[in-house]
Amino acid sequence: MATKQPYYITTAIAYTSGKPHIGNTYEIVLTDAIARFRRNQGFDVRFQTGTDEHGQKIEEKAAAAGVTPQAFVDGVAGTIKDIWDMMNVSYDKFIRTTDKDHERQVQKIFKKLYEQGDIYKGHYEGMYCTPCEAFWTPSQLKDGKCPDCGREVRPAKEEAYFFRMSKYADRLLKYYEEHPEFITPVSRKNEMVNNFLKPGLQDLCVSRTSFTWGIPVDFDPKHVVYVWLDALTNYITGLGYDADGNSDELFKKYWPADLHVIGKDIIRFHTIYWPIFLMALGVPLPKRVFGHPWLLTGGDKMSKSRGNTIYADELVKVFGVDAVRYFVLGDMPFDNDGNITWELINDRINSDLANTYGNLVSRTTAMALQYFGGELADRGAAEPVDGELKSMATALYANVAAKMDECRIADALGEIFSFLRRCNKYIDETAPWVLAKDEAKRGRLSTVLYNLAESIVIATSLLQPFLPATAEKVFAQFGGKARPYADLDKFGLLPAGTKVAPAEGHLFVRRKFEDVKKAYEELHKEQKPAPTPKAAAESSEKKAMEPIGIDEFSKVEMRIATVIACEKVEKSDKLLKSTVRLGNETRTVVSGIAKFYTPEEMVGKQVVMVTNLKPAKLRGILSEGMILCAEDAEGNLKLLAPEAAIADGSQIF
Repeated sequence: MATKQPYYITTAIAYTSGKPHIGNTYEIVLTDAIARFRRNQGFDVRFQTGTDEHGQKIEEKAAAAGVTPQAFVDGVAGTIKDIWDMMNVSYDKFIRTTDKDHERQVQKIFKKLYEQGDIYKGHYEGMYCTPCEAFWTPSQLKDGKCPDCGREVRPAKEEAYFFRMSKYADRLLKYYEEHPEFITPVSRKNEMVNNFLKPGLQDLCVSRTSFTWGIPVDFDPKHVVYVWLDALTNYITGLGYDADGNSDELFKKYWPADLHVIGKDIIRFHTIYWPIFLMALGVPLPKRVFGHPWLLTGGDKMSKSRGNTIYADELVKVFGVDAVRYFVLGDMPFDNDGNITWELINDRINSDLANTYGNLVSRTTAMALQYFGGELADRGAAEPVDGELKSMATALYANVAAKMDECRIADALGEIFSFLRRCNKYIDETAPWVLAKDEAKRGRLSTVLYNLAESIVIATSLLQPFLPATAEKVFAQFGGKARPYADLDKFGLLPAGTKVAPAEGHLFVRRKFEDVKKAYEELHKEQKPAPTPKAAAESSEKKAMEPIGIDEFSKVEMRIATVIACEKVEKSDKLLKSTVRLGNETRTVVSGIAKFYTPEEMVGKQVVMVTNLKPAKLRGILSEGMILCAEDAEGNLKLLAPEAAIADGSQIF
């Protein structure tokens, strides 16, 4: 068997400052569609995504939440990973920049660049934007504010290490000229050349001393490595790159990356800083960087302050995973920004997924079952109208592949749905219900239904990267498996006698927007905002006024326990499994506190525990009690503990 050609594709790593909105989620779905398509083409795909977890912004958010930075990023990274999994994303590696192997390599990379003279120590003075973690000169500001995010900036001066960017500028320009495909779309390349390279590159600040939540510079530990040298290197550290020259086989196999998929707002960092870092390390440059546009709501960029943020999990609860995948992939232009609203999504689902695709599958299935008991066969009763359908079917893969090669994902989907519309037209042209009335035309009827089923299998095989769960349902109805892409230029490969299985409900349901609005309103009724401190106090006071007797209270047994071991529960970002000592016995307790405490922080703590709860299984682990915590109105959580050490097993009364 021939060795498959490696293909390495990555997303930008998501910043762990908060829950990602649908615009952020679009990128991971886009990359997943490309990765799945390449796998179907026969490539040996490595797909990496992950989270960017260091920086001043994280340190400040963690402090405001009353938790450690590590606990804060553990919680947000877990949320991000949950959303990626919910969207049926087929990544091979989820890297976190707090992973110890990544941190160690970043330190080694920093030291190597310093020792070879590409990094030097100096002082930085400028206007600093905390949300973007970027310094700006006064001339770079826009109306006195950050040119990237539009927020306030403040004067800042500190000792820092700098990278000599200008040293590599001419070499990078030459690389652009020799590799015109390096930046996609070409408009992004023109922006980099005209706005940054030709005016002259300034040396880049690559360390900070004004905060501590970062990777320490091991030879000067009051400095931490600044965001871009830390974050960008994930693409090679995730493959086992070693700055000392002992890289893993994964790195040797998959690097250079075939495609970095990123948002257009960080194109500068990926097409100027990143290739220059690689040049300095003597590492080959990635083959291509695709800077996709933004997904807007009502023409504006999504932000919590504007109140226009839409989240993937909300959309999925109303429309389903594949419907949301279809919209963001099909409605995002190649170069210009796209737009998303609840009404637009519903309209697109109704017109494309329910009417065009779902209706085609439903009608073909129903007619095959009604007229032939579900059995498919080409009886050779061809007519001229079949030619156009077959010609379009056998040309479809080449047309879709050409669009995918150009990263024109919406156009690739457009090719498939143009063909599906042609299939529906073919039904109207051949009128199977009329053929069914004439016994002499039974052979023609069988051929028509076979042609439709074959067309559905071809189209669905190409739709699989975009709508993976839906494709599996359709394959189950028409023979059970996808068509290999190498065979998609042929028509008539469905074996005679293939049985069509009845559908289990509709693939997609047409809905009135009024019903969608009601579903949205119900969804937001469930998500009540956290009460204000005053409201929380009033609620607490009200509950305290509902008395219970001493007999009821005495039924609850509470004792002091010491945590002697603790670990995260596998495949859960919320649960910790603690082993606690209660006098002469030990117990296992599962608690939903992983967003607030690390396993290391838990070990050695004395806690208050309810010991006479009925044991319950959580994620397959028998939990034998409850560790008590207090939670304030902002959702901050603290363990209850004795004011001083006391013997394990001591009773609380």
